[in-house]
Amino acid sequence: MGIFGSFTKSKKDSLDQGLQKTKESVFKKLGRVIIGKSKVDDEVLDNLEEVLISSDVGVETTLKIIERIENRASRDKYLNASELNTILKEEIAELLEENNSADVADFDLPESGIPYVIMVVGVNGVGKTTTIGKLAYQFKQAGKKVIIGAADTFRAAAIDQLEIWAQRVDVPIIKQKMGSDPASVAYDTVASAKAQGADVVIIDTAGRLHNKINLMNELSKIKTVMQKVIPTAPNEVLLVLDGSTGQNAFEQAKQFTKATEVTALALTKLDGTAKGGVVIGISDQFKIPVKYIGIGEKIEDLQIFRRKEFVESLFS
Repeated sequence: MGIFGSFTKSKKDSLDQGLQKTKESVFKKLGRVIIGKSKVDDEVLDNLEEVLISSDVGVETTLKIIERIENRASRDKYLNASELNTILKEEIAELLEENNSADVADFDLPESGIPYVIMVVGVNGVGKTTTIGKLAYQFKQAGKKVIIGAADTFRAAAIDQLEIWAQRVDVPIIKQKMGSDPASVAYDTVASAKAQGADVVIIDTAGRLHNKINLMNELSKIKTVMQKVIPTAPNEVLLVLDGSTGQNAFEQAKQFTKATEVTALALTKLDGTAKGGVVIGISDQFKIPVKYIGIGEKIEDLQIFRRKEFVESLFS
């Protein structure tokens, strides 16, 4: 467990504040579901289904949650409508645990003696560059030596923005001019990280989905050249999704998981939306751990996703 392993009150407050818009939306809708009701009956369940779907949990995941509550009602014989929040929290937390979203320690890394390589993927505009900067900050705060690689060479703005973040966090960045071979940048970055004894390498990649074959080939080439330096690279392929886009985030996840092997997810911009339920649905549908959530604009507003604390905050 790293030095940030405990869920402090300040982190809880930040999470509560970051999810405020979703919380308000969900509570208003839940309030209408149970008004005048003394028990969880078919009408309550039908209305709850509508609440979850409209909160961007997704149809398939919503049906799973409703089925779990139905089973619980059948087992317990009687469920008080006023206890619906508690029931929801318990069932959704269990569902997330079953779907490989068990809690992880804060910004901890395996002690392997070689750099831990994170390849970051996602379409332009989802907060990919910001997430990389905030990740670098959190790893540095945890005492890690971090190097960033600007392998999105198709947009000059991507390189410039990443350089601003590197300067802000005070970590080295490896870059080449716009139009350079992304794989070459990735190779230079991991080679430099290995030579300098870095702990973490974070590689940005181009966010283009208009031609999936080209994207697949490009990401495969980046992996191949990195493995010439560090055979285990990348240790993690992190897909960044914009939580405020709701169902569009599902579609992006679908496309990227077809193009490459995604091992972890980061959901951004949750503070500016009432669509925080998308975290639950994406975790369930893709069976890929949600590892990080962005809950604000400040540099420290990237948190490890803790399923119990997230669900507790959402439905409390």
